[in-house]
Amino acid sequence: MTKLAKDFLWGGSIAAHQLEGAWQEGGKGPAIMDFATSGSVTTPREYTQTIEAGRHYPSHEGIDFYHRYKEDIKLFGEMGFKSLRISIDWSRIYPNGDDVKPNQAGIEFYQSVVDELLKYNIEPIVTLYHFELPMNLVTKYDSWKNRQVIDFYLKFVETMVGALKSKVKYWVTFNEMNHIDPQTEASDMFTYILAGLKYSELEGNKKETLAVIGYNMTLAGVKATRLIHQLDPASQVGCVFGITPKYPVNCDPINVMNAFKDMDRDFYQIDAMCNGEFPKYKLREYADMNINIGITEEDKRAFAEGKLDYIGMNYYMTEVTRYEDAEVNEESLFGGVQNPYIEKSKWGWGIDPIGLRYLLNYTYRRYGLPIIICENGLGAYDEVGADGAVHDDYRIDFLQKHLSELKKAVEEDKVDCFGYLMWGPIDLVSATTGEMRKRYGFIYVNKHDDGTGDLARSPKESFYWYKNLIETNGEEL
Repeated sequence: MTKLAKDFLWGGSIAAHQLEGAWQEGGKGPAIMDFATSGSVTTPREYTQTIEAGRHYPSHEGIDFYHRYKEDIKLFGEMGFKSLRISIDWSRIYPNGDDVKPNQAGIEFYQSVVDELLKYNIEPIVTLYHFELPMNLVTKYDSWKNRQVIDFYLKFVETMVGALKSKVKYWVTFNEMNHIDPQTEASDMFTYILAGLKYSELEGNKKETLAVIGYNMTLAGVKATRLIHQLDPASQVGCVFGITPKYPVNCDPINVMNAFKDMDRDFYQIDAMCNGEFPKYKLREYADMNINIGITEEDKRAFAEGKLDYIGMNYYMTEVTRYEDAEVNEESLFGGVQNPYIEKSKWGWGIDPIGLRYLLNYTYRRYGLPIIICENGLGAYDEVGADGAVHDDYRIDFLQKHLSELKKAVEEDKVDCFGYLMWGPIDLVSATTGEMRKRYGFIYVNKHDDGTGDLARSPKESFYWYKNLIETNGEEL
């Protein structure tokens, strides 16, 4: 019987802008998330043009991983982590994005982080773009609307692969760029965190602008894949997509078709990066919308030569597709309808463990490539008990159920899944709300949204549960 591989990559994922802090140290330049204020589940984050006095910008301090990474990685090592996905903040390497020479202090910081991981036999998985775009590339070049930004990105990729290639096997080109989509009303949040632009302030044909941004990022991804393969033929290159599976509201055939189209729309970039060409169906859609993305013959060669080695999947929830005749009680994060058959988190996210098995099957059978779950976790209010500990049995329950479905996907459905990276193995700043109180971690960080707390780290109950899970390679699931 198929079992989880002995070298299955148990671990976690983090992102620089959500935990490093030190936003003006070590030669770092200002990046787009440095201008994102804190928000809440009811109040959206704001994205200001300048740093405004009296406003709170969570990325400026994060959880001070920049100064405390050795302490944090030691804790991951104590848990027995096999892997940690990190991101490289582009603005630490090229502070303005278009600098002639890289910032050596930034390179050395990430070399030190990777060395620390290797010290504990933790496989580093390095994301090269996780919402960390130098602000100068937005103000001077109009962000990913401009093809020049692709060249700046490739220079950054070449620099980091050169600095880490003997130590890093797994690379990720982009995180969740699939949230740029010209067919839906994109919120300011998604266009901002991906490109530093506000959807509400885009001029001209907004759909064309989003299509061009999405295309240029996809093209940058395949060009980076080709480049990394040239620089280090032993490397494995993937891209990470945030997919929310869509269910029909009922079995009326029109609703089933509606849900299929709604879900499939999120896969066009994966098609482009796995199949060797930008999908013809998407080009035809764009033609019907009078959208010109400017595809060239050289672009076509890049797609043919830059195919992915593996697919990274971020899975948090499923949604029910909206339909005209459906009764809508409550919207979900991506514009769908809440599913009455499943629980919800305190932030309104549907909790659907079987959806993870569904997504793994859907994706593996479509592409036949190895898959790694790069994010999955539960944002929750964690309270320190009278005994000084966090008893997060709800998180253990969430992970137990999701990982049991992942195991079924591998053992019963024969999906090639080679790792599971829990999102936020240490409490960090939420990307969607900018809060600390929306906690994901196995490790509690004593920091609060009012600015109090000494940043001390302490294991939660789930810390020991996950440690045991890794030790037994999921045998008890």
